[in-house]
Amino acid sequence: MSDNMLKVIEVLAESDTSWEDAANQAIAKASRSVHGIKSIYIKEFEAKVEDNRIVRYRINAKITFALD
Repeated sequence: MSDNMLKVIEVLAESDTSWEDAANQAIAKASRSVHGIKSIYIKEFEAKVEDNRIVRYRINAKITFALD
């Protein structure tokens, strides 16, 4: 059995490009304060619409990382 301890945080992120970019931004921002990120689980996708067009892509995600 592994003795690695993992922690999960929930984050919200958004992008004007895509949901994938929002996920990448979530990882980039989280990596400034936590280290050893192992995975991201996207719980929810949401989009803001204006004039019948998506203008902001939003995600609610869980990021898993190893504790030191």
